[in-house]
Amino acid sequence: MKKLFSLCLLCLLLCACQNKSYQKDAGEIFRTSYHITYQHPRSLQSGIDKALQGINESLSMFNPNSTLSRINQSGVEAVDLSHDALTLHLIGEGLKISRLTEGAFDMTVAPLVNLWGFGFSKSQDATQEAIDSILQFVGHEKLCLQGSSVQKQDARLMLDASAIAKGYACDVVADYLESQGIENYLVEIGGEIRLRGHNEKGNIWTVGIDKPIEDPAAVQRELQIAIQLKDKAMATSGNYRNFYLNGNRKVAHTINPATGYPVQHSLLSATVIADNCLTADALATSFMVMGKDKAIALLEKQPDIWAYLIYSDENGHLQTWHSSALEPFLKEL
Repeated sequence: MKKLFSLCLLCLLLCACQNKSYQKDAGEIFRTSYHITYQHPRSLQSGIDKALQGINESLSMFNPNSTLSRINQSGVEAVDLSHDALTLHLIGEGLKISRLTEGAFDMTVAPLVNLWGFGFSKSQDATQEAIDSILQFVGHEKLCLQGSSVQKQDARLMLDASAIAKGYACDVVADYLESQGIENYLVEIGGEIRLRGHNEKGNIWTVGIDKPIEDPAAVQRELQIAIQLKDKAMATSGNYRNFYLNGNRKVAHTINPATGYPVQHSLLSATVIADNCLTADALATSFMVMGKDKAIALLEKQPDIWAYLIYSDENGHLQTWHSSALEPFLKEL
């Protein structure tokens, strides 16, 4: 009887140890990498890849057969999205954020992004004439979502989901992990993050914000500050990596939908913390378009959304601003 009890106890201990194990899966999606850590006795990589493949089939601008590509290639006839809940949800949320930010976030910016050489088609000469021509069919108000159908007012209108898709992919993977009963995880896709619970050491997760060092190759990386988070999502946008030089002029990848030009102001980096990564991702881009003062004004009306902004003062020195609610979670390096 004692041997049987000892054997049962040993089995329980082994099961407990297995349940505490953390898996680390990695791969590529949207021409970037992902790294996912979660507590589970075995790898769920196949399920993760299936969830990400669904995102790719729905939202990839580089996949000519994706739902988003089908919308871009359509005319002014309505496109039924009842078969694609992912695209339907993303467009609906994207339009909400467009209204919240008064157009600073706008998925219809795709032709301008392409014009400046940051999109999914070859760039052209970004002349004032070309910009004025494109601006005629750019604007979230020119995209109508009614029920499960989306319709463009102009056949030339095209959608760019790059400022929201990685964040949404984090949410989709997180939802999959939670459907498997997982309570402790960190999902990172292209720098955007969603996390829950605790890490392997039993502590809440600690993530870092990079200093805005101009380095397109992302070789020179230095942390500005660390943040301890639980059950949150975080996304960062900045123009210090994705840019090119045209003569002596820096051309950044964040395009202002109102002017058609790359943004040029003192805000160097915007990190947003929200309950889901789709919102964090879209608002981080929005703040880079809006600039520091307008971003802070919006944040003051949205207490559930936090931000950490890095900007350059009038003397060229780095300065920071953060939401007061974020203060307890900041960890100096």
